[in-house]
Amino acid sequence: MTTLVQQVRKSLFFRLSLIFGITVVLFFIIISISLRALNLSSDTIEAIPDFFTRNVESIIADIGTPPNLANAMRLADELEWSINIRNPIMRWSSDPDNRLDVDSSVYARALATNAEVRTINSEDIIRVRRGDYDFFLYQRYINDGGVNYFAIYSGLALAALVLFLNYFMVNKLLDPVRLLRKGAERIRKGDLSYRVKSNRQDELGELTESINHMADSLQSMLEAKRQLLMAISHELRTPLTKAKLRLEFMPESEEREHLREDIDEIDLLISDLIEAERLNGDHSVLVLEVVNFSEFIGSVAHQFDNYAGGIEFVSPDQDREFLIDKLRIRLLITNLLNNSIRHGENNPILVKIDYFEEQASIEVIDQGEGISEEHLSQISEPFYRADSSRQRNTGGFGLGLYLCRLIAEAHGGNLKIQSQIGKGTHITVQIPRQPPSDD
Repeated sequence: MTTLVQQVRKSLFFRLSLIFGITVVLFFIIISISLRALNLSSDTIEAIPDFFTRNVESIIADIGTPPNLANAMRLADELEWSINIRNPIMRWSSDPDNRLDVDSSVYARALATNAEVRTINSEDIIRVRRGDYDFFLYQRYINDGGVNYFAIYSGLALAALVLFLNYFMVNKLLDPVRLLRKGAERIRKGDLSYRVKSNRQDELGELTESINHMADSLQSMLEAKRQLLMAISHELRTPLTKAKLRLEFMPESEEREHLREDIDEIDLLISDLIEAERLNGDHSVLVLEVVNFSEFIGSVAHQFDNYAGGIEFVSPDQDREFLIDKLRIRLLITNLLNNSIRHGENNPILVKIDYFEEQASIEVIDQGEGISEEHLSQISEPFYRADSSRQRNTGGFGLGLYLCRLIAEAHGGNLKIQSQIGKGTHITVQIPRQPPSDD
């Protein structure tokens, strides 16, 4: 018994098979009982009541000899019995179907003078002789429809109950599947700290443990990658600083300017990498200050007034105070405007601020070359660029929009990108009035 219980606990397949087997057996029992009840109740024949055995003479007298067929039909309807009258020249029955072949009946016992009980098909009938006439009386079928409906409804109710219990048990067995789906979805969205809780010991319990171990491994690998990237970025600062110092002692030349541009790009890439890792996930730390939001965004946008296409800044008349990290929001706006200028084809750029309840909306709209729809879902991922050739003069390192998204999410907001080839790009950033607390 202990071995069987352990097998039931550890095998989901065995439990499902057991539930299926019990369901089949219960349905077989319910159907058998229902059919038996229907067969017993559909055509019920009662024993001959004492009333007929005691009053058979008066019943025959009411019919009369020779028989009055109208009286016979009336008595048959009143008594709910069938009356069959025979003599050498007539055969009459109140039962048009002639359910019983009275000529085949067998003598059973005597009732009175010229009256006896006969049997046919295990059913009793009464035979009375008066003159040349034989009177046969036997019962009609008693079709009790109420009993039939009761049997049907009872069977259906029991079947529904069994199905409901079956569903409940299977649904309970599959609870871990829903937990696993929820956990996999959260892990897919980057919440690697989430673990699926389960005390199951069957196959689903083993699958839960495997997913939790997978999340542990992913978290460890990503943390190791993050630490390695941070360490390499910091270590690169030293030779980069030395290269800048040596560059200052080089004579002025075109080669020196190209080298300075390359070093500055490497420095910018390292800064972006470090900033991205600081903002990513649990490592996000904001230096918050209260600022007049529209005024601050406007001051950043006005730094690009020398853009040939022109930058239009639109904000509400009533400014609001927001709690933000000024340096990072400045970086966000700067990256968005640099992208718009780089791909705006010297067309006007619109920067628009709106307030909705406890949120601010920053919209940066250009009329440039646009982004293909196939790239929109990945354009804010690290190192992703719509230009597969990755030429430096067509874009940055693929970190700008990624940083913008991280900065928005670190403040509790989000970044949305809409674009059409040849019509331009519309980027919307939503920032709450204050970032969510650590709790």
